[in-house]
Amino acid sequence: MSEPPSPPLLIFDGDCSFCRVWIDLWKQLTGDQIAYAPYQEVAAQFPQIPLDHFKGAVQLVLPGGDVLSGAHAVFCSLAVIRKYAWMLWAYQRIPGFARISEWIYGLVAAHRSFSYHVTVLFWGRRLEPASYEIVTRWFLRCLGVVYLIAFLSLEVQITGLVGSRGMLPAARFLTAVQSGYGAVPWLRVPTIFWLGVSDVSLRLACVSGAIASIFILIGVVRRAGLVAAFILYLSLVTIGQAFLSFQWDFLLLEAGFLAIFLLPTFPRIWLFRWLLFRLMFLSGTAKLLSHDPAWRNLTALEFHFQTQPLPTVLAWYFHQVPAGFQKASVVFMFFVELVVPFLMFAPRRIRLFAGAMTLALQALIFLTGNYAFFNLLTAALCLPLCDDALLRRFARTKPARPRTRFPLLQRAVTAVLLCFILPASGFELMETFSGSMPRPAAVVLNSIAPFGIVNTYGLFAVMTTSRPEIIVEGSNDGQTWFEYGFKYKPGDLKRAPVWVEPHQPRLDWQMWFAALSGYQSHPWFVNFMVRLLEGSPDVLALLAVNPFPASPPQYIRARLYDYRFTTVAERRATGNWWRRELQGEYFPLVSLKRR
Repeated sequence: MSEPPSPPLLIFDGDCSFCRVWIDLWKQLTGDQIAYAPYQEVAAQFPQIPLDHFKGAVQLVLPGGDVLSGAHAVFCSLAVIRKYAWMLWAYQRIPGFARISEWIYGLVAAHRSFSYHVTVLFWGRRLEPASYEIVTRWFLRCLGVVYLIAFLSLEVQITGLVGSRGMLPAARFLTAVQSGYGAVPWLRVPTIFWLGVSDVSLRLACVSGAIASIFILIGVVRRAGLVAAFILYLSLVTIGQAFLSFQWDFLLLEAGFLAIFLLPTFPRIWLFRWLLFRLMFLSGTAKLLSHDPAWRNLTALEFHFQTQPLPTVLAWYFHQVPAGFQKASVVFMFFVELVVPFLMFAPRRIRLFAGAMTLALQALIFLTGNYAFFNLLTAALCLPLCDDALLRRFARTKPARPRTRFPLLQRAVTAVLLCFILPASGFELMETFSGSMPRPAAVVLNSIAPFGIVNTYGLFAVMTTSRPEIIVEGSNDGQTWFEYGFKYKPGDLKRAPVWVEPHQPRLDWQMWFAALSGYQSHPWFVNFMVRLLEGSPDVLALLAVNPFPASPPQYIRARLYDYRFTTVAERRATGNWWRRELQGEYFPLVSLKRR
């Protein structure tokens, strides 16, 4: 008998493809703390171990001469790595764990060829420890781009929306909040504009956010940039009222909050997978829980392309395809939103497939509809589904593995994040499916809701089957009327649908919502009409055509039309992309003149 090896020696079947694949991974994990050798080379050195034992299971020869076999040997060898030490502890301490582990090991060992093919299917032919340095770096760069787009898009329209001469002045809003909430209004309306709000400060916040976004993008004082961008965007969303109440605004806040704590570690990466899961799965379930017949009958896309808020020119072409294709597309959408999210927690290759399917759906949405930065942000959230093994082939340089500073503190932060995010989002899911949650949970969620760090999602739960459009008109004599032209929403029948994403024209978007109900449900619309009568330059800057450039009109009104895409034949005959039919009055004739 030879001298016991030091370090421990793990002996495996060198002729087994399944064994070789996993042993290569373990070598990378354990380094020189464990030695490895095929039994075909070293069996003669250990005559006390029967040959059948070598063929049936791995053998771990310890420095003291003891020999462990099977699952026990695997767990003991991996115990040299902190994050895998729990397996040996469970094997030794939890009743029944050892028996179940050895049974599973025996089952796999008896079907090594099948297990090898499963390994290749799920993880690939070469395994390596999962690392996320490139993933983290790329995701933060993408988030910086999305933040930059969001801030620049707001900068060119913020004063027309909530400025002093805008439709929902922020100063008036904060005054009303303060009178309602008393001494601590910032807890319900968290915004830096409690320190002072003006047109200059609104635009300065957008510019400052853009600068912080650039810092995030290029990696200079990135953590400070993430904190600044989150605070600034939260402040703008809070005072933006109806104009910044879209789901992607809150998705950006939630992703931005998590990014402040992002490190290339599995738990921090996993939280982004959980966010993407909730986004996609809740979007699918919302459509079913709404009991909308258009979704249940798979006919939703027969309406969607022409009734969505701001279609692209490609939407007109997609609207013309046969109904069978539209139904198949709905089936694909449900597959991606209801089935694929669960694959985001599967082994590597299945997880990458989930990411590819999600990207495919986002690409189709991007091509046919203007949804601001939503598609780009969702695509960025697919990056945490990847690992460095995939991205390394596209990276110019291999990043050095960063040393985690204050590891005990970082583990504590990870624990706090998990203990906060998972219960909060879990109760949100509970409410979605059951309609209620425990009262203590509701109180906590209500208190954190204004900060946008844990949200619920569900786009297009109910499909609109018609497209009412508001046409705003002005007149100086009450007889001859001229239309105001919007930059992006449908108006002129001959103008093709425009491509404006990732910019979001928020007035054009709100006009779509306003058309679905009376103006009484949208106080901003009344203010919009007043600003047109006043000739507010900030509001007029949001429009494409002002038929009264010299002075504002004496009268103003709004009428409601039903808009539909033209058919191929109608387009050839008329050159029109749209056809419309007058439905009636939306907003009555009004004037600032005293009678």
